[in-house]
Parts: sequence; C-alpha cells; structure tokens
Amino acid sequence: MANIFDLFKSIEKKESHEPISAILVGLGNVGQKYDGTRHNAGFIAIDHIAQKAGIRLDRMRFHSMTGEGVIGGVRVLLMKPETFMNNSGIAVGEAATFYKIPAERVIVLHDEISFDTGVIRIRRKGSAGGHNGLKSLIEHLGGDGFPRIKIGVGKKPTPDYDLVDWVLGRMSKDDMERLGARLEDIDGSVRLILEGKIDEAMCQYSR
Repeated sequence: MANIFDLFKSIEKKESHEPISAILVGLGNVGQKYDGTRHNAGFIAIDHIAQKAGIRLDRMRFHSMTGEGVIGGVRVLLMKPETFMNNSGIAVGEAATFYKIPAERVIVLHDEISFDTGVIRIRRKGSAGGHNGLKSLIEHLGGDGFPRIKIGVGKKPTPDYDLVDWVLGRMSKDDMERLGARLEDIDGSVRLILEGKIDEAMCQYSR
C-alpha cells in the first residue's frame, strides 16, 4: 500500500502535467530602488499570492520572473515582468501567445492612484485610464478584455504634484500596512476569478 509521501508525489506529478490555463500578472518596476513604491503594488500582491500558494517566482522567462503552480485547482503562470512598467505588454503578450491563453484568462494586478490606499476594485475589462502598463497590455493582447484588480495606492496630495514622482515614491509605513491588510482579499478575489466567479469577486471584495 502506497504511503502518504508516494501519494503526494503522484499528485504533484499529475499537476505538473496539467496545461497552463491562466496567467496572473503583477505590474511593477524591477530593481531595489523601486521596492515599496506605489507603482509596485502589483508586485507586492503577486508575491503574497505566490507565497501563499507555495509557488516560487524564480525562473526567468518571457522577460519576467515567473513561477508555475496550482491555485484553486487551476494551473497558472505567475509573472513579474522585468520590461519595466511601460512595456509590460511585451512580456505578457509573449506568454499569452506561447500558451494560447485568451485575454479573458489573463488576470492583472496593478496600482491605482484614483483610490485611497487599501481600496481595491475588480473589473472584467476596461480602458487603460492613463495607466501606461495597462496601455501596453491592451496593445499586445489585442484589446482590453482582460480582468484586472485595481489596488489603491492613494491620490496625489495636490493636483499639480508630478505624477511620476508620486507613483515612483515609496509608500509610508501606514500605507504599507493598509495595503498589507488587503492582500488576503486580493488573493481571495484571484481565486474566485480563476473559478469563473468574477461577479462574486466584485461583490465580495470591491470596497
């Protein structure tokens, strides 16, 4: 009779042969100087999701640090593009083409300066809204029909405050705590979206 370790090995072997059926992307900029900046909220979120799922983001593919694993019964590719924010679509477009993943199965996590820190909004699709990372994704995925989780990082303190300085500025300790308090909700919303329950995710977590 097979022992428990043999059982785990057989399950792992079976999962490893399942095809990638969704891509999960966190947007941000690579490099230590960008750690903890508002523009890297997507990186922060996907790191949390990867850690919770036991997925290591340690393989360079598609101009990204990537990892593969199973989340909610779905085999996914997790990506942190290293093309820098404005060219994120190059990386994601390559991966989507390689695995033949349609845009509606590409879930994007990104920062949103229209919302207070800690607010999240889930959308089935939509325009770039001035976000250069999303603009690049729309270009390389052939449309805006990909779900996204918008992660609030706070509004500019004044209308004339330089936008680049704001998004590339580091979040305060309080703001990091507010964002950290929503990471479990972001993880939960991703799992619902992977199950095809995006409306439920919107109702439960968009607040």
